[in-house]
Amino acid sequence: MARIIITSASAQVRSQLTSLLSSSGFSVFRCCGNGSELRRSINECEDGIVILAGSIPGCNPDELQWDYGEHIHFLLIGKPEALDSFEHPGLFRLHLPLSSQAVIGAVEMLTQLHQMHLPKRSETEKQLVERAKKHLMHENGYTETQAHRYLQQYAMQHGIRMADLARRIIQESSETEEST
Repeated sequence: MARIIITSASAQVRSQLTSLLSSSGFSVFRCCGNGSELRRSINECEDGIVILAGSIPGCNPDELQWDYGEHIHFLLIGKPEALDSFEHPGLFRLHLPLSSQAVIGAVEMLTQLHQMHLPKRSETEKQLVERAKKHLMHENGYTETQAHRYLQQYAMQHGIRMADLARRIIQESSETEEST
């Protein structure tokens, strides 16, 4: 399932959206109050859905779409005049006032889009990733979550597939074992 990040300057709006989504079976990954928190959260989760409700300090949705639009779907919620000022065609918009069903429907649609764009790993690739995680856990003392996050972040920062990184880690560990 897509990771969902809710961003609003209002703690009350963040809480209401989290409750609404949670009651509809969605899991909220993180809530943010400003642009720098949002960017850190996006970098951590790497893909998913970002809901931007209202004006956010330090946050320009057009720039975010250009920077992260390949892996993140953005849903803007706000007054029509505010939302119309953003130009990127990849931004999804919901005008206020709106119903709970409109928000749920939009998130469901974005979740489906997200699933369609995810690359599918073969069983062999899944096994490679698992072996690499076990190696990182054993050699570096990582938990499984830390090992997985390390693989995700390194692969994204270096523009390579996670399975290719896993293959390289396994290969390098085999070469190290052979030379000792």
